[in-house]
Parts: sequence; structure tokens; C-alpha cells
Amino acid sequence: MIPSMSLEYESGPAGEGSAGESGTRDSASGRSGQRWRLLDDPVTIRALAHPLRLDLMTIVARLGRATTADAARELGVSHGLASHHLRQLAKYGFVEQVTGKDHRERPWRLVATSYNWSKAAETAEGSVAVDVLEQMTAERTIEAFLDWQQRRKDWPQAWRKDTGLGESAVYLTQAELAEVAEALDAVLMRYIDQRPIDDLASRPAGSVPVTFTLFAVPGGPPPGPETATEA
Repeated sequence: MIPSMSLEYESGPAGEGSAGESGTRDSASGRSGQRWRLLDDPVTIRALAHPLRLDLMTIVARLGRATTADAARELGVSHGLASHHLRQLAKYGFVEQVTGKDHRERPWRLVATSYNWSKAAETAEGSVAVDVLEQMTAERTIEAFLDWQQRRKDWPQAWRKDTGLGESAVYLTQAELAEVAEALDAVLMRYIDQRPIDDLASRPAGSVPVTFTLFAVPGGPPPGPETATEA
């Protein structure tokens, strides 16, 4: 299911026609503008699982390009601290520096806009790294929701009515769960493919960043072999 942050992340397949590192994929609406990267190295995944680094990537994505000074100022941290973590992100291929204007400080940009780590979970070490990253993502999601509760009173009712927390429980087979997940992905992909998170020109007038965090959590014990294969 997707996405879990302002950048797009998938723990499952990136979708039919998905590409590897820094790739694009074809969709029903045409060529995707997303730059996909497959994360299969546990060390690289762990390097991403740091709250300040995730914040830095979010800022770089929102601004399109951001200098270390820009990022430090927004986060309220020292230039040195921001620089250290941006360089760590660069070391593992998440951001890169590009030519700046008028010989000023070189800004950072995202290398990829979307990530998929399904292959990493196939090994014990990779599964542990994915657990750490997903826990970090879940904690950030809760913090963001609590922050929204404090801010939403200042937003128009039209925005408030379609946001917030919702929960549904329904008995599904594995095949039905896959169908629901694919349908949700398809709705979001219609917009995600057209609007890479760091492409300022693709943002419609009046748009704001909206984060969808989708949890699908099976309850009870795992089904038996005869139940698991039912359609």
C-alpha cells in the first residue's frame, strides 16, 4: 500500500511495469514522472531510518531543491548537523548536490522520489531493517496526525471533512485483500504518477501536500494452508 510519507514508499511491489533504481514506470495515464529506487540493502535502509534524515528529505522534496542552510533553518538545527545528515543521505544515494545560482551554496535534490523495499524483507537482516524503518514511519505518522488535530481548526470545513482518522474492519480472504490494496493504489497512482513530489511545476494551484498512511493489519492467528489458498 502507498504512500506512507510525503515521499512515496511501498513495502509491496511497485506496480506492473515498475523500474529499478531511479527508474520510471508506465501507467494507464502515460509515462510516470516518478523516479523509482528499489531498496534491497539492509545497511542502506537503516541509513534512511533516522528522523532527522527523513525530515531533511521531506524538506528537499517540498522545495524541489534546498541548500544545507535552507534545511537547517527550517528544522531549527545547526548548519553542521544538517550538513552531516545530508552527506550521509548522499553517501547512500538518497540525495545529491546540483549546481547552484551565482556560485552560491550548492543545493540538494532527491535522487529518487519513490522507493520499494519488498525484496529486502526476504532476508532476516533485511526484514529487521524494514521493521526499523516502518516503525520510524509509523511514529512520524502519529506525530503528524496529532499535529493536524491542533491545526485543523484553522482550515476550511471543506478540507476538514475529508481528512482525519478512519478505521474499518472486514473479513477478507488473501485474494480480496490484494484486490482492495490494488484498488487503493490505483486511485493514488493516478495523481502520484503525474506529480513527482519534488516537481514544483506539476503542483496544481491551491494544492497542499497530503499524506496518506494506509495500514492493513490482519487479526487473529494465521490461516491454515487450506484457508490461505482460498480465492
